[in-house]
Amino acid sequence: MATNDGTRLNKYLASCAVGSRRACDELIKEGRVEVNGSPCINMGTRISPGDHVKVDGKRVAPRETMIIAFHKPRGFVCTREDELGRDTIYSMLPASLHSLHHVGRLDMDSEGLLILTNDGDLSQQLMHPSKSVEKEYLVTSNQAFENAHLDQFLEGVYTPEGRLKAKSIERLSSRRIKVVLDHGAKRQIRVMFDTLGYQVTKLLRVRIGELWLGDLEPGAWAALNAVEVQMLLGNAKPAKKREATAEPRKKRAD
Repeated sequence: MATNDGTRLNKYLASCAVGSRRACDELIKEGRVEVNGSPCINMGTRISPGDHVKVDGKRVAPRETMIIAFHKPRGFVCTREDELGRDTIYSMLPASLHSLHHVGRLDMDSEGLLILTNDGDLSQQLMHPSKSVEKEYLVTSNQAFENAHLDQFLEGVYTPEGRLKAKSIERLSSRRIKVVLDHGAKRQIRVMFDTLGYQVTKLLRVRIGELWLGDLEPGAWAALNAVEVQMLLGNAKPAKKREATAEPRKKRAD
């Protein structure tokens, strides 16, 4: 029976990969959660060993936490099923990873580092604006980038979506730019480039927090260890760019 001991209900649901704690709070409020056969809308309910929890009538149980880094290739969309029939990132992953949620997304024409996990709390930490987790991109433009526009990226570009800005920007060549964001709007870099009269021909995300894409090949994934998770959150700095993890990298099956 649920008691004042044990795990708070929203945290328990998050550990079952139902969603972030905030999302689980909404499920509880909507009356979609049952504890030991009875609907539960008490946010303070705690779950003890032996309790039975259901969401929308289906039994849920805590899952082993899994966090992977995935090198998303160009031409794939970040969704499990696509109404337009496009290839999805999950078609490149083994069935055992299909329950993982992608944290944020890269659009179909973009590539690079993507995190997938069943840890709702981690997803919330990475996505919440207050955490300001940095993301670094290498961007190639269809034409030479003017120096004046570098400053404009830092000061803010007024777009149809509002004023968007980068945390830092660095020219690597006439058409290649390094861009760091700590807050991200939908397709932010492409929108900023478009507004200034450029077209992005290649966009590669190489870093989230202090975790680097490193030598992870397109379509490959690697499980993160505890140190790399802290790097992901920006709590630990690597001595060099991320190399292959201790876990063997998995590639797309033929």
